[in-house]
Amino acid sequence: MSLSAAPRELDDPRQGGATASAPVELRPAPAPVPRPRLRVLDGLRIVAAVVVLSAHYVHPAIWGKRQNKELFGPLAEVARYGWLGVELFFMISGFVICMSAWGRPLGAYLRSRVVRLGPAYWFCALVTGTVMGICAAVYGMRGPTISQVLTNLTMVQMPLNSPSLDPSYWTLWSEARFYLIFAIVAWKGLTYRRVMNFCWIWTVASILAPASGLPLLALVANQTYSPLFISGICFYLIRREGARVGEPWILLGLSWLLMQRYMTDIPGWNTRAGDRLSWEVPVIVVTCCYVVMAAVALGWLDRIDWRWLSVAGAMSYPLYLLHQQVGVTLMERWERDVDPYVLVLSMTGSMLLLSWLIVRFVERPGSAALKRMLERRPVRA
Repeated sequence: MSLSAAPRELDDPRQGGATASAPVELRPAPAPVPRPRLRVLDGLRIVAAVVVLSAHYVHPAIWGKRQNKELFGPLAEVARYGWLGVELFFMISGFVICMSAWGRPLGAYLRSRVVRLGPAYWFCALVTGTVMGICAAVYGMRGPTISQVLTNLTMVQMPLNSPSLDPSYWTLWSEARFYLIFAIVAWKGLTYRRVMNFCWIWTVASILAPASGLPLLALVANQTYSPLFISGICFYLIRREGARVGEPWILLGLSWLLMQRYMTDIPGWNTRAGDRLSWEVPVIVVTCCYVVMAAVALGWLDRIDWRWLSVAGAMSYPLYLLHQQVGVTLMERWERDVDPYVLVLSMTGSMLLLSWLIVRFVERPGSAALKRMLERRPVRA
């Protein structure tokens, strides 16, 4: 699906850093050199979010299968595969999480995840619960219970067998499992060898999980999406260590092979609104994601350094969290009264504006306050 306006985890690991220092008694240590952001990743994140949004807003469930194709033409066909934006999200997450954890102690790594994800998610969950409650009262729908809303604030409603307020939240559970198992290697401190060993072990576990008969192994391995996270990590290692290292490329090849196989297991990929989706199209799209991420790892896209991409990338997280349940519910109520293109464009624009407001007035101050709270130490006597 990782997403403040300027998260530290998008710093470029190949630039900046300390220079060779003289003995302490002769020269003080130089101040850290700020490292430039990889804004191209911000751009990819907002692209992925908008692609997923298109899949939900041009879905036949809103407009009707036949009417949908007549109304939107080629856009309807493209939007059928918009769910593949999640695959790009997961690959970016592997890259960014490995980057953000490098050189950090375990506590700092875990705090950074809470600070990064918490404030925007809590706010969006409360907004979604409120909107669904109002719609339930106005239109006679079934709204969420108070317990469901409160459970969703934990972000682990899925293992607790509680319904998610928004169907899109399922990706957060995949992300959370990745963060937790990656904390194992972050605990000892990240090195090239440790990270590669982790990736190989996770790959083997993902292969063995389906036949193991061990539900816990299957849960942790997350076989369907693990190749994407692992691929993102490998791309970061290539970015950090250089293109001449061979092992990450080999594992990338294996991960791609596994991904094309698991593509057939992704729920809903082959049957959606009565249509059968092509196997080739998802594989081609995911392969293009691999090519783009390889270009990022090799530095070929470093010239894409527009400042506005940082804001757009930050918007992708609240946009993803809010767009589906709230947006689709409102569109279903208005689809007979508003021109389809006007409704889709206005809802998309509204969600983008709301996402910017959340970043500006909720996520930034909320993350700063939460960070101060988590880093506060007890006063010793």
